Amino acid sequence: MQNTPVASLTRRLLAIFYDFLLLLGVLFTVSACAVALNRGEAVTHPLYYLILVATTFVFYGWFWTHGGQTLGMRTWKIQLVTDQGENLNWKRSAIRFAAAALAFIPAGIGLLWMLFDSERLAWHDKLSATKLISLKNSKKNAAHQEVHEK
Repeated sequence: MQNTPVASLTRRLLAIFYDFLLLLGVLFTVSACAVALNRGEAVTHPLYYLILVATTFVFYGWFWTHGGQTLGMRTWKIQLVTDQGENLNWKRSAIRFAAAALAFIPAGIGLLWMLFDSERLAWHDKLSATKLISLKNSKKNAAHQEVHEK
């Protein structure tokens, strides 16, 4: 896992966009339920916004703790792992989720940081001791390495 390349900014952004579209559908469903429970009126209660944030965390956290790939990550062949190459637990997922919010708030500077970082890690990668690895050509690389080991 040490020699596995870190996912590029382009592939990260494509996965983020893909997952954002899926998440919008989930949040739309939650919002539709909230409006229905509020007799068709707009919901402005602070608890509603907390539920939206919690839903977003559960969406990402579940994927991160179950194989390290959201549907967007799977499509763009990237995987989230700890610095030691292990799967994330819920605590590490919560740290990454909070750190990602901090990284995206100032115009995405925390994500763009990876362009200047020697390890190509974004702020939320560093703060949560995780990294997004590239799985592109990983089967080909594994087969190539196996041939050379024989």
